[in-house]
Amino acid sequence: MTNIGDIMEFLPFVIPLIVAEFALLGYTLYHILTHKTYKRGSRALWLVITIVFMNFIGPILYFLLGKEDA
Repeated sequence: MTNIGDIMEFLPFVIPLIVAEFALLGYTLYHILTHKTYKRGSRALWLVITIVFMNFIGPILYFLLGKEDA
């Protein structure tokens, strides 16, 4: 059984990752909703991918494969 002290020990490492994940997700959703063209796929496709794979993978895939270079 996990002790609460063990969980508290990892919080200084986990909290910054959670903040970074939600910041990246927020910026990605903002970018998808404010742009009309994409290298591959459509707005609906990238919204689904970003939300379903919201743990860094979806936003990173969007910026690597979907974001149209301005």
